[in-house]
Amino acid sequence: MPSPLPLQAGGEVARETYWQIGPVQKVVFYFLATLTVLVAAIGIYQRFARYAEGTEDWFDRLDDLPRRIASAAKIVGSNEKQFNRDLVGGLMHAFILWGFLTLLIATTILFIDIDLYRVATGESFWVGDFYLSYQLVTDALGLLFVVGLGVAIWRRYVRRNDRLWGKHTNWEDAFLVWSLFLIGLGGFLLEGLRILGQGPESVSFVGTAVALGLGAIGMDASMAAAVYPLAWWSHTLLAFVFIAAIPYAKPFHMFSSFANVVTRDEKAGARLPGVPSDLDATNAESIDDFTWKELLDQDACTKCGRCSSVCPAKASGRPLDPRDVILDLKEYRQDLDAGGETKEIIADGSGVIDTETMESCMACMACMDACPVEIEHLKSFTRLNRQQVDQGDVRPQIQDTFQNVMTKGNTFGDSPSDRGAWTDELEFEVADAREESVEYLWYVGDYPSYDDRNKKVARSLARIFEHADVSVGILYEDEVYDGNDIRRIGEEFLFVEQAGTLVDSFQQCDYEKIVCTDPHSYNTFKNEYPEVDFEEFADDPMMEFAIEGYWNREGDVEVYHWTQAVEELVGVDALGLAGNELDYTVTYHDPCHLGRFNDEYEAPRELVRATGCDLHEMPRNRENSFCCGGGGGGLWMDLEEEEKPSEERLREALEDTEAGDAVEKFVVACPMCMTMYEDGRKTGGFEEDIEIVDVAELIVEALDANGAAVTAGADTGADAAPADD
Repeated sequence: MPSPLPLQAGGEVARETYWQIGPVQKVVFYFLATLTVLVAAIGIYQRFARYAEGTEDWFDRLDDLPRRIASAAKIVGSNEKQFNRDLVGGLMHAFILWGFLTLLIATTILFIDIDLYRVATGESFWVGDFYLSYQLVTDALGLLFVVGLGVAIWRRYVRRNDRLWGKHTNWEDAFLVWSLFLIGLGGFLLEGLRILGQGPESVSFVGTAVALGLGAIGMDASMAAAVYPLAWWSHTLLAFVFIAAIPYAKPFHMFSSFANVVTRDEKAGARLPGVPSDLDATNAESIDDFTWKELLDQDACTKCGRCSSVCPAKASGRPLDPRDVILDLKEYRQDLDAGGETKEIIADGSGVIDTETMESCMACMACMDACPVEIEHLKSFTRLNRQQVDQGDVRPQIQDTFQNVMTKGNTFGDSPSDRGAWTDELEFEVADAREESVEYLWYVGDYPSYDDRNKKVARSLARIFEHADVSVGILYEDEVYDGNDIRRIGEEFLFVEQAGTLVDSFQQCDYEKIVCTDPHSYNTFKNEYPEVDFEEFADDPMMEFAIEGYWNREGDVEVYHWTQAVEELVGVDALGLAGNELDYTVTYHDPCHLGRFNDEYEAPRELVRATGCDLHEMPRNRENSFCCGGGGGGLWMDLEEEEKPSEERLREALEDTEAGDAVEKFVVACPMCMTMYEDGRKTGGFEEDIEIVDVAELIVEALDANGAAVTAGADTGADAAPADD
C-alpha cells in the first residue's frame, strides 16, 4: 500500500521533481530543452525581422508604449472580444488562455526553483503551503485548460462550426488544438501516475481522480513507477515539439496577436492613411508595398472566421471573405519568401486577390469590429482598392461616379447650381452660410440635395431647425461631395481634391459647428479631413485650393451628425415634444458610419423615443448592426447577390424582432440607408408590409401631432413616395 501522506522535505510537504528520471535522462532533457528554446527563438526573431522589411506605417504605433501594453493586456486578458456574439466561444478561449498562462507560470516557477534557487542556496521554496497552493491552482486551471480545449475540439470536429473551416484550413489548426489538448491530458496522467506511486495529496483533486481511475483498472504503485518514465518522455517531447513549432505555425498567434493589439489604431477604419503626393508611389504593386503593420495583421489572423460570419457581402453571396483576403496575402508572402512565383496582387482572375472580391466590400467595418485580435481589414482592403483604381480595373458605374465628381462636384452629375433647389418648397429661407454668420454650418450632402426621396428628409430637418430657432446655414452651390466613399473605393487623389475644395469653403464662412445629414460625411469631416496635409498637394495643378497645412487638426471645430445636434435641442425642450405624440411600433437601423465607425447609438434612439414611438430592437443592433449594402461604392454598383443586404435586414425587422410583423416603420438616420432600403422594400416584396422613414420625418410628424406644427403639409415618410432608381 502507498503511504497515506505526500513526500516530506525538511518536515514540509513537497514531492520529488524528477521521480523515476535518472541522471542521463536529465542531461538529455536539458539538451533538448536548450535546443527547443533556441529553435523557437530563432524563428520568432525571423518573424519579427520580416516585419521590418515592410514599409513604414503612416503614424507612430509605438507611442506611449506602456499605456498601449496595459490596454492590450486588458483586452487580451479579459477575452472581451471573444465574448462578442459568442458566449461559448468566449468561455472556451478564456479557459484555454488562463489555463495555458497558469501552466506556463507554474513551469517557470519550477524552473526558477530547481535551476536557480536550489543551485544558489541548496534549498527549495517549492514546499509546504506554497507547494500545496501551487498544486491546487495548477489542478484547477489545468482542468479548465483541458475543458476549454475539449470544447474547441467538439466545436471544430463534432459540431463542425462553419466559420472555423475555410480554404486555408490545414494541419496547423489541428496541430494547435490537439497538441495542447494532449499536453494537458498528459500532465494530468503524469500526476495520476505519481500519486498512485508515491501516495495521495490532499489538494491535487484532478490528479487524485486520475490515480483512482488508474487503480480501478488494476494498476498498482509498482506498475505506475514502471510506466511513468515513458509517459513523462511522451509528454515532454510533445511539449518540446509544440514550443519549437510556435514561430513556424499557428501557435505564433500567441505573440503576433498580442503585438497586433498593442499596435492597433483605435480609429482604424474610421480614418484611413493618405498617400504621398508623389505620383510614382505605388499602393499594392507588390507585397513589399504593404506596411509592417499590415504584415503583422496577416500573421495575427487565427482563422477563427468571426469576420467572415458577420460580413454582409459574404452573406449576400458576393465573392468576399475578409478572412481569405488577409490569409491569401499571407500565403502569397510566404510563398515569395520561399522562392515562389511573383503575381499581380490584385487582378481579374489571375491575381492574388480577384478584382470582383474587392468590389464586393461595403466598408461597413463589421469584420474589424468582430475581430478579436484587432486586424485592420479595411486598411489593407483600401490599399487593394487604390491599386485597382491605379490599374483602371473598376466598373463603368464607378468610373461614371468618378467623372461626375470631377466635373460636377457631386456623384449624380447634376448641375452644382441645383444643389440648393430642395429648399424651394420650404416656406422659409435657409440661410446662406457664405453671406452671414451662423451657429451651425449644415453640410447637406449629395443625396439630400439631389435625390427626391432624401430631399424630403432634408426639408424635414430644415423644419426642425427652424422650429427650434437654431441659426443654420448651408453652402448652396459651393457645397461639393465630401469624398468619403470614393476614398474607400480607392480614388484617393479625388478625395483630397474634394476635401480641399470643401475646406476652402469652410474657411470662408463664419460658423461655430458643422452639422451633417449623412453619417458618411460626419465620419470623414470628424476623422479624416484633420489627417490630410493639404499643403503637401499645393503644387498639384489639379488641386484647386489654397490651404496651409492641416484643417481642424486640434479639433477646434466641433462636428455633429444631425441626430446629435437635435438630441441636444430636445434635451433643453427646444422642440416642445411631450413624448407621446406618435404611437407607431418601429425598429431602428444603426448606420455603419454613425454606429460602428463613431460609437453613436443613443442619440437617434432618444429622438425616436421622444416622439412617443414604441421602439423594438432588431437582433443585430448597435455595433452588431447589419449593413444596408450601400457603403464602399455599393450604392453605385449592380452586383450579383443571392439576397440584397437591404432585403435581409427588412426580413429581420419583420420576422426576428420581438414585435414581429407588428413593426410599422423601419427608421433610418442615413440618406444612403434610405435609398438602399427603399430599393430593398420593392425588390424584396415588402412594400405592403413596412414603411421606411427617417428619424427627422418622425420628429416633424410628432411636432405636427402635438399642435406645434412646423408648417402645414410637412413632408413625412407617411405620404412620401420613394424616388425612382
